Order: sequence, then structure tokens, then C-alpha cells
Amino acid sequence: MEPWLIWVSVAGFLALAEMFTLTAALGMLAGAALITAGTAALGLPAPLQLLVFTVVATLSLVFLRPVALRHVLPPQTERFGVDALVGKSAYVVSEVTGAGGRVRIEGEEWTARAYDETLVIPPGTAVDVMEISGSTALVYPRE
Repeated sequence: MEPWLIWVSVAGFLALAEMFTLTAALGMLAGAALITAGTAALGLPAPLQLLVFTVVATLSLVFLRPVALRHVLPPQTERFGVDALVGKSAYVVSEVTGAGGRVRIEGEEWTARAYDETLVIPPGTAVDVMEISGSTALVYPRE
């Protein structure tokens, strides 16, 4: 069997395996096998074919795969958990100072501290959640 045909068969097998895994790694290896098939068709000896495959596979996995994955995988745009509370408005239930207090955020009571430790925020004031530190909301009065 001709060496170029073996490389084409390897490329086809890797491309088929990529369809089932969707990792982009096997696709890059399939591309490297196709390029190596071209060099084998030109008559390059087997050791050089393996060198071409190794170099092309390494370069594609190191440089092209991260770019391909960035385009395939969407960035996480939504915030979850306590991160989703940052930027929300809250209502002061009991006086909030730099040492402590309580606020109501979306119907739940949270311990709170003033974002600016010199502030004293009276009950009934609308505040913005600036940060969540553990289970304490750091808040700042709305203007």
C-alpha cells in the first residue's frame, strides 16, 4: 500500500473520531496527517514523513487549537450565585455601618457593611450592592 494512502486513511480515521469527541485535537491531527500525505505523495522518505507529521501536529495543537476553541465555545456572559447580586439594588433593614448591618436583596436578608467604612446608612435607604465578601454584602447608598 502506498504511504500517502496510509496517511489519508489515518486522516480519515482521525476526522471521524473528531466528529464523536468534538475536542478539536483529533481534527488538528487529521489535518497534520493530510499534509503528511501530500509530502508522502511527493516521495519523502518515511522518517521525514514522521517528522513532518510531528511538526505540523505540534504547531497546530499549540497555536491553532486554542483559537478554534475560542470561536467554538461561547464566553460565559451570565453571572451565577452571589456574583449575580453585585450591581443589584437593596433596601436597608437595620442601620449599616462599616462594622455591620442588614439589607434585603431580592427578598432575602443579608448581613451588610458599608462599602465606605465611614458611612452610616439609616434603615429604609436604597443601596447598591458593590461587592459580596463571603456572606456579607458591601453596599453603597444610591444617589
